Amino acid sequence: MKSKIAVVFFFAFLFFACGEYNSVLKNPDMNVKYDYAKKYFDAGKYSRAATLLEEVVQMTRTTSRGEEAMYLLAQSYFRMKDYLTASEYFRSYYTTYARGEYAELARYYSAHCLYLESPDPRLDQTDTYKAMQEFQSFIEIYPQSEKKEEVETTMFELQEKLAFKELISVKLYYNLGDYVIYSFPGGNYLSCVLTAQNAMHSYPYSKYREDFMYYVFKSKYEMALRSVEEKKEFRYRDVADEYFAYANDYPSGKYLKEIKRLYGNVEKLLK
Repeated sequence: MKSKIAVVFFFAFLFFACGEYNSVLKNPDMNVKYDYAKKYFDAGKYSRAATLLEEVVQMTRTTSRGEEAMYLLAQSYFRMKDYLTASEYFRSYYTTYARGEYAELARYYSAHCLYLESPDPRLDQTDTYKAMQEFQSFIEIYPQSEKKEEVETTMFELQEKLAFKELISVKLYYNLGDYVIYSFPGGNYLSCVLTAQNAMHSYPYSKYREDFMYYVFKSKYEMALRSVEEKKEFRYRDVADEYFAYANDYPSGKYLKEIKRLYGNVEKLLK
């Protein structure tokens, strides 16, 4: 009997809640909609809050209420984990209300949402680059922000992701080797060298720098072995330069033993 009563009360409550929400949706008074939107937001009913706030924002954009409504709308999507939509609304807030009460937070969350959407390094990194740009703008506009340290840490994390994506390409070029014949000298090995060198230039403090140097050395070594006779000496000397650069930067490097062995072959060939 008690369970039946509980079920009845549950459905009665559900009917009342839905009836209340539908009634608010039909109400033309923006003040009523805004008050209920905040009520739903505070109760964690972000989908209902967002639906009401979408309309409130359109009708009150030029007022102080419209400013707060847009920020709450962005936060509603953020808490629903719809990060791309949230980022767009946060960006809309700080472009519409550049000196608004929540402008600093809106810029931060716009970038943070894109950071949360940043995919696996093997996939397209458009959102990662966008997040980097947004974070950079945040630091430039709010250099004294209490979030500056957090933002800089996050930016370095994103840079490491981009560096790792480059390392994946470097390894691919090296492993392809002569598998695909290119019309230009060096082929995949030259592509490996250029990609690794560009990555070291773009991400000079990356933890993958040693890996990039290793693949530059190995690729140049392979190109030297395959060179025409008149270019061999020049290329072997280039390989020797890469050996000394690696040994100087990483005297206890994880690749030093292998690189030293290959350099021994180069020394013999040069003599």
